[in-house]
Amino acid sequence: MTIASGDLALATRGLRKSYGPRLALAGLDLSVPTGTVYGFLGPNGAGKTTTMRLLTGLMHPDAGTIELLGRPFGRGDRHRLFDVGALVETPTFYPYLSGRANLRALAATGAPTPKRRIDELLELLGLRDRANDPVSRYSLGMKQRLGIAAALLSDPKLLLLDEPANGLDPAGIVAMRETLRQLAASGKTVFVSSHILGEVEQLVDVVGIIAAGRLVREGPMEALLSGEGVVRARVPPAQMDASIAILAALPEVGAVAPSPDGGGWLTVRIPQERAAEVTRSLADAGIYLSGLDTGSDLESIFLELTAPVGASAEAPAPPAPVEASR
Repeated sequence: MTIASGDLALATRGLRKSYGPRLALAGLDLSVPTGTVYGFLGPNGAGKTTTMRLLTGLMHPDAGTIELLGRPFGRGDRHRLFDVGALVETPTFYPYLSGRANLRALAATGAPTPKRRIDELLELLGLRDRANDPVSRYSLGMKQRLGIAAALLSDPKLLLLDEPANGLDPAGIVAMRETLRQLAASGKTVFVSSHILGEVEQLVDVVGIIAAGRLVREGPMEALLSGEGVVRARVPPAQMDASIAILAALPEVGAVAPSPDGGGWLTVRIPQERAAEVTRSLADAGIYLSGLDTGSDLESIFLELTAPVGASAEAPAPPAPVEASR
């Protein structure tokens, strides 16, 4: 079932942004369902940070529209951000004030915040025992958690987080995952930009992948993984072209291309039940594999969807509409 626009916490349509001659966003369409954790993915330079800045009013688009919590968002609407919490890039604080004092100072500049809210957030983010220490003594991971606490001060309905796991150790990443899942379970919408694909795969309900300023895939994580059959095969580099030609001729095979990570690997989109034909068809041609990896994981899908294409290549097909994941 396609999600109606009224069920979206965040939507962009035709969003464009240029920096001089460089086009950062080329008509970006995002559909973020209410009450989900949405993973926003893309390689460096794809337009993720630009998108985050547009969503938080730090910049304005050249064209296109943004809707936050069901209402248009544009110039003059910064007061609407009281319902939106954001952590974009590295958080900054007064280094010689404590974590608690920093949150109090931030609370005084925004929407009215109950005094108990600060203690609740320090507890939620695991900072209670260090709440009175100067922020100058905080680790990078602790500052990151304090930044998320700051984003939650006004109890927002929508949370925009840029690399929230930055600087966290493995235990901290697990704790962060549980916290964000709790927030979504309480009815909030969490929009996460991250490069830690393994963590995103475990965390999010819906994923949107962009490349070169365009959306190339969007939908529920479960459907994305179950609908994609990918085999990675390692062949002798001198036989790469011949291997691609052989595999591309197999029935029901989709894209066949060298993996972006190189090393003689190529990726083959083929139904999982027919993955054995990759090995057999190459062996029949005298090409023997030195490595084989089957299965659908977010990393392999991400690498295939965001691999650079030639200038003459066709633009990616429009992504499938988001379907209900809950």
